Amino acid sequence: MGHFHTLMYHEIIKKDDFHMNSPSKIVVNQGYEDVLPKPLFVFLEDFEAQMQYLYENDYHTLGLEEIIDFFYNNKPLPEKSVLLTFDDLYQSVLHYAYPILKKYQFHAVGFVVLDWLFNEFRPYANSQSVCLSKEELENMKDVFEYANHTKSLHTRNDGLTALQTVDEADFRGDIMACEDYVSTKKVFAYPFGILTEEVVAWLQDMGFHLAFTTEAGPNDLGTDPLKLKRNGVFLGLGLDKFQEIFKK
Repeated sequence: MGHFHTLMYHEIIKKDDFHMNSPSKIVVNQGYEDVLPKPLFVFLEDFEAQMQYLYENDYHTLGLEEIIDFFYNNKPLPEKSVLLTFDDLYQSVLHYAYPILKKYQFHAVGFVVLDWLFNEFRPYANSQSVCLSKEELENMKDVFEYANHTKSLHTRNDGLTALQTVDEADFRGDIMACEDYVSTKKVFAYPFGILTEEVVAWLQDMGFHLAFTTEAGPNDLGTDPLKLKRNGVFLGLGLDKFQEIFKK
């Protein structure tokens, strides 16, 4: 197979627990304050239907090593290949996504912001976007592999993200600290999907194999492996629209 699609998820929530007019503040160990945009939520009911569709239609959920081999070792991908990714690792990933993925024996990737992870378990809260603990990530390793989303650079201020203002030395130090933790090395997801050519060059110089944007579309051998595309799965995406992702 000559291409694959990547799906990007953040938060999953039951429809009955979702309130459009109530901000969902993120709660992270770093102490950074922000609000998770409402489009980044996915209803649990929709997520269940999406995973069932992939299962019933014989989709293969990729591991990152398969993608590295595709780009660098000329190994073809299985038919109907899809990469499932979850950014930031909020509690709903464990609470809702993990058991569904395990049910279908699916594989997934979690992009970790290391300083966002708590050292101790916190009770699930559906009114805030609370990050998981390191122990909880360990308990999901039968389904998830973990890759780099920075140590502490998933922040924004005055309209700019940290990656748009960081210098090379601080970037390298941050990225290597997260590399020490994650299970799969040399794979990166740009925070907020925003990148600069300078950051891309730094990643290349550091020997990174893959880096993911938030630009929609399929990936093939003509795609820059440091500018891979991801299709965001957003609030209210029905099954018909979900299926259309794979037709492009």
